[in-house]
Amino acid sequence: MKKLFVLALLLVGTTTFAQERMGENNDKLTPEQRVNLQIKKLTKELNLSDKQAQELKEIVVKEIEQREARKAEIQARKAEKKKMASEELNARKLKFEEEKMQTEERMKKILTPEQFSKWTEIRKARKEKMADRIENRMGEKLEYGK
Repeated sequence: MKKLFVLALLLVGTTTFAQERMGENNDKLTPEQRVNLQIKKLTKELNLSDKQAQELKEIVVKEIEQREARKAEIQARKAEKKKMASEELNARKLKFEEEKMQTEERMKKILTPEQFSKWTEIRKARKEKMADRIENRMGEKLEYGK
């Protein structure tokens, strides 16, 4: 009985510690660290050359800057307790899609066709994973990419 109790405490303690560590890594990274981490992952997943990695770094920096700007805008709106008008929301969605298309065009120029298709698959898998996480949190079915 004593061993079972100690085992349960150990299991709960390590699980809690592992969850805290994961949150630390994601939340406390600087934009530069995020860029370097993303480039390392892409280099490994796509088998990039040094030249490709350098060219992709420019794209990743731009994407992270855009993401940070959108995040700051959302937080400012939440602080003001302002909701976005439907016209603003549609304009924002169009701008986001335009940025996404520009990124894809730049990626096509840098990556080989095989690398580009693999990159597309990786992005799709990440979107699905994100949709699953949101679905689990909110309890409703979300579909991306339609």
